[in-house]
Amino acid sequence: MALKRVSEEPAFVLHRYDWSETSLVLEVFTRHHGRIALVAKGVKRPTSQFRPVLLPLQPLQVSWTGDAEVRTLKSAQWQGGHVMPTGEALISGSYLNELLMRLLARDDPHATLFDHFALAVQLLAEKSDAQQVILRAFELLLLRDVGLLPDLTQEANTLAPLDPGGLYVLTPESGLRAAHGDDAHPLSGEQWLGLQAAMDGPAPFVTTLRACASALQALRPQLRHLLHYHCGVRVFKTRQLMLDVQAMTRPRSAVAPEPGEPATPNPEPTP
Repeated sequence: MALKRVSEEPAFVLHRYDWSETSLVLEVFTRHHGRIALVAKGVKRPTSQFRPVLLPLQPLQVSWTGDAEVRTLKSAQWQGGHVMPTGEALISGSYLNELLMRLLARDDPHATLFDHFALAVQLLAEKSDAQQVILRAFELLLLRDVGLLPDLTQEANTLAPLDPGGLYVLTPESGLRAAHGDDAHPLSGEQWLGLQAAMDGPAPFVTTLRACASALQALRPQLRHLLHYHCGVRVFKTRQLMLDVQAMTRPRSAVAPEPGEPATPNPEPTP
């Protein structure tokens, strides 16, 4: 029986594992097939045609055969369009890869999310000074796409519509609730409603970018707590990488910022 073959599928490499002395297993995010695993045979040889192509944060077209859990890569071509993010933007892109690895199930297509990811990677490469807003917009759209973001137009417990003039916080267990006096980072009902309307718009990534821009400082810790909760981690590996780099270059009292956050002399401690 002939093996199933998929040709010229838009894709990004999320992660790579050693398979043998000469081969790798790639975790790949594809537009029409979701996250899949591909074995790239002989890719570590200096003469391999795949060696300079199979890089993270690069838009590719890949072809493979097989229908087992791990398929066999047959071809890979760089699509072009933008250069790879560098410096802090590269770490921010790696953070997005880590989120997809943790939150996407295998063989579960998310075509719209793939398009959001492609645009986020392009913007990280082109607009390094906008990393925070790019990351927040993608976090929101990712959480919504995988069904982990509650309705941002109502209180979770009462289902009452948000008061635009009220203050609310997003809790991992139940969703939005009215802010208490000791809540450090509430957003107004108007801001939450604006975020929901932006995600529901015809060009959600662009409109969500704009909606996030006015709520960055309060939105970042709330989304961080939600992501930690659903990913089951206390610190993401990309943040730990930043901590390690900062430990080598800064005084011990300094704490690394979140991916995409500019470094400050004394940033607030984070969990």
